[in-house]
Amino acid sequence: MTIYCLGSINIDNFYAVPHLPAPGETIVSSEFRQGLGGKGVNQSVAANKAGSEVRHVGAVGRADDRVLNWLQDLGLNTDWIARISETETGHANISVDAHGENAIVIAAGANATVRADHPVVRPILDRLDAEVTSTDTLMLQNEIPAQPRLAKACRDKGARVIYSAAPFEGRAVREILPHITTLVVNAVEAEQLSAELETDIAQIPVPQLLVTRGPDGAEYHSDGQVFHARPVAVEPVDTTGAGDTFAGYFAAGLDQGMSIQQSLDLAAKAAALKVTRRGTADAIPTRAEVDAFR
Repeated sequence: MTIYCLGSINIDNFYAVPHLPAPGETIVSSEFRQGLGGKGVNQSVAANKAGSEVRHVGAVGRADDRVLNWLQDLGLNTDWIARISETETGHANISVDAHGENAIVIAAGANATVRADHPVVRPILDRLDAEVTSTDTLMLQNEIPAQPRLAKACRDKGARVIYSAAPFEGRAVREILPHITTLVVNAVEAEQLSAELETDIAQIPVPQLLVTRGPDGAEYHSDGQVFHARPVAVEPVDTTGAGDTFAGYFAAGLDQGMSIQQSLDLAAKAAALKVTRRGTADAIPTRAEVDAFR
């Protein structure tokens, strides 16, 4: 069983700030760091560290050996990464305040080329389409454009298709909903989607729905049943990537044959441990660390 994560790759620029800037405000950062992230990479790293076999499918910019080395250092195979000569690798500027809350601005860069009509990317997407089987999982997020076709192709084969509706965009979610098995949203995105579809969140037409609620845990809706992830109390340092850590660990739990409740509890512990560390992909805990946590 393999988890294929079709998703973004970003160079993350972190700025430690006393508070998140208001419109028109200029503030001075007390610390600057760089790391690797993007919702796709974060979810791939989380699933890989949870113990599943992972293939990350995405794109980097011109001659970006540094990013490929970062991916390898994080344990990811780079055979499925397209190198795009006409653009740069995606970037994210992340401000993190004294309470661990963040504000993020993203430049898509090479992530925007991950579509079926791009001559460099298409062979990789065709390879994914050919290799996925009914025992595999496809993970998607709303930071690349190639999602609906691959979601439908993999769902038609009987694969599990998990889609994180972030950054939220109503049209994109409507387009992909018929082709996924599990929709992942946080509490804010759940409200946005309910308003977009003019329905209660529990009535959204998707087989399974996972709503993450930060320090309040998470809930999973399936066939009229609701499962809850027990919240884990920690002192947050940086909440960046917590939802992606949850999603990646949850997918890995299902991939490894764990029950829904076991997968939820595993993911909740992983996300809680993540927020006690600064950074994104490099701060995601290993399975051994999660198993030993509390």
